[in-house]
Amino acid sequence: MPLQPNHIAHFLDNESDTKFKSELLDLLNKRIKTLCFEECERDRILCTLTPMCSRRFLLKLRIKNGLSIEDLPKFCYSVHKGVIERDFRNRTIVYRPYDSYLYVIDFLDVFFHGDYRKLNKLINFKKWDDVLKIFDDRINNRNEHFNYILTDNYLIFKFGDKIHVLFLNENYVLCNANREDIESIELLYNLCRLYAGIYFPEINLKLIPSKYVKIAVKIPYDVLKQVKSEPSQDDDSKADLYFWNTFREDLNALTQYCDEIHLQMDRNQNLEITLSISLLTNNYSEDEKRIALRFRDLRLILNFITRIYTDYYIIRV
Repeated sequence: MPLQPNHIAHFLDNESDTKFKSELLDLLNKRIKTLCFEECERDRILCTLTPMCSRRFLLKLRIKNGLSIEDLPKFCYSVHKGVIERDFRNRTIVYRPYDSYLYVIDFLDVFFHGDYRKLNKLINFKKWDDVLKIFDDRINNRNEHFNYILTDNYLIFKFGDKIHVLFLNENYVLCNANREDIESIELLYNLCRLYAGIYFPEINLKLIPSKYVKIAVKIPYDVLKQVKSEPSQDDDSKADLYFWNTFREDLNALTQYCDEIHLQMDRNQNLEITLSISLLTNNYSEDEKRIALRFRDLRLILNFITRIYTDYYIIRV
């Protein structure tokens, strides 16, 4: 049997001699350099249409480790930026650029072109009042449609159904976040805040520091009393169909991603649904470790809350 990738991973995890590991990693690094700068970068048609690393993930490897644009294959990065821009402008693209990384100035060039140099300078000097004035002017006076939220360590944008996260302490932005892990409670909480402000402003949202985010919503008794006491085949209402057929399935699906789901009736007979969300799901990897919560996992949770809020009238908790 030939050498397999899992053999290499096992060797790196378990080999005690650092010299051997260093040599192996040096071989891997040389192979990556040859792949990017000689085999792929020099064939521009190949690099544009079928890059030799899936979705250009080797750019992500370099950007997230603090390498400058001088250390990147420049043509590959320019194509990468172009794909993100074409996707943003709803033009034809070879692949959807999910979980793609750009340097901050290039992200600003794509999404805020007319102001990108000014914004880059203001962000570098942390002049946040001036930064937010430009965003608000674009929303209120230039008919641009996006939402944003500024936190201690992130600037989060929502364009349509796509999330982009600017990491304030690094020089990069995660574009079209999907399968990437949500790295901190701060980021998780503020993603929930961003969605709540748009779709369900009256829910109760709490941050339990270093632990989890708690979201509580209520379905009023006036809605619940209209649901039939047992399933029926005769002219069921939308609420009947949902609460008898789909509600339980939705809750079962959410148990994969929530630490806790708690349902109770309050003193006024309203149904309160409380979801506790941490950075870890209840799914396990092959080595029996809990899998991290991803952006798309959180979207499923927030879609559930949006549906309940929109369709079944949530009162203030």
